[in-house]
Amino acid sequence: MSQSGSVRIEGVVKKHGSFTALHGLDLDIRPGEFFALLGPSGSGKTTTLRILAGLESVSAGRVMLDDADVTHADPGERDVAMVFQSYALYPHMTVAENIAFPLKMTGVAAAQRDEAVKDAAGKVGIGHLLARRPGQLSGGQQQRCALARAIVRKPRLFLLDEPLSNLDAKLRIETRAELRRLQRELGVTVVYVTHDQEEAMTVADRMAVFMEGRVVQVGTPKGIYLRPASAAVASFIGTPPMNLLPAALADGQVELAGARLPVEGAAGRHGNVTLGVRPGDLRIAADGMPAQIEFIEDLGDSAIVLLRLAGQQIKMKTEQAQSLAEGQQVFLRFDPAAAHLFDQDSGMRL
Repeated sequence: MSQSGSVRIEGVVKKHGSFTALHGLDLDIRPGEFFALLGPSGSGKTTTLRILAGLESVSAGRVMLDDADVTHADPGERDVAMVFQSYALYPHMTVAENIAFPLKMTGVAAAQRDEAVKDAAGKVGIGHLLARRPGQLSGGQQQRCALARAIVRKPRLFLLDEPLSNLDAKLRIETRAELRRLQRELGVTVVYVTHDQEEAMTVADRMAVFMEGRVVQVGTPKGIYLRPASAAVASFIGTPPMNLLPAALADGQVELAGARLPVEGAAGRHGNVTLGVRPGDLRIAADGMPAQIEFIEDLGDSAIVLLRLAGQQIKMKTEQAQSLAEGQQVFLRFDPAAAHLFDQDSGMRL
């Protein structure tokens, strides 16, 4: 079977009255890719997913699935399966009946249905729960039931809308790994919506970062983390996010809070910039930028230290917090290669 499930979104605009939810969106998703749509609430991710599913129409542009134009095709004609945040299970049906439902709707014979249901339930580890009803399942089990119902149809495209947001932290991490394993095993294309950047970073082959109805960057999670295209992306990706500080550039050095520190890639540039430094790249030194420790958040193996630097609150991530105290005056430095420079007006990477 040739692998299918390529997606191409071309110039898609979505308007709700005078409000524009999507401003001319372009995206290319490859067959068999685990692709995340990441962004804050209201940035257009779920709208994009619903347009792919055929649940919302477009105001302009077109949607291609495997090179066929499906812009105006009904959801049933698209061969896609969607898993919602709320799971949308039928409470009066057993787990087996819930999983079998899409096959029943398309007229698959009972014997084949039973076989397919067992297979799908086995893949997500709920083969022993087939006789139960959704109300008797935990959140994680309901999630797996919803996934099995999507898998059973063998669609060419899986659309997952914040599928883990109702689970507790431990279960989220376990289910995340499970989803990834399942997607590889099935070899299907997955488009996955989340506002949790850690989730996107761990599961996605590539991702698109959404801001205010636009895609502002597309790339591998690692690539976007290492080279965010703008200050806005930088402040959204990473836990805790990047510190952004107004600074001046001169002679390959950045001036900030009375200190001058070398930065890579700044030769020949002058003027005001936004300096970005990740919390894990800051370290305490004998000299550098003067800062005061305001609060130490101990995480056990490491600590997040909140500091006040030039009137602004910043964060440092360190494994050597035991020698630090709240109220202490310290100096901070960073490796010249760890600095990110952004245009102060446009916010774009320099």
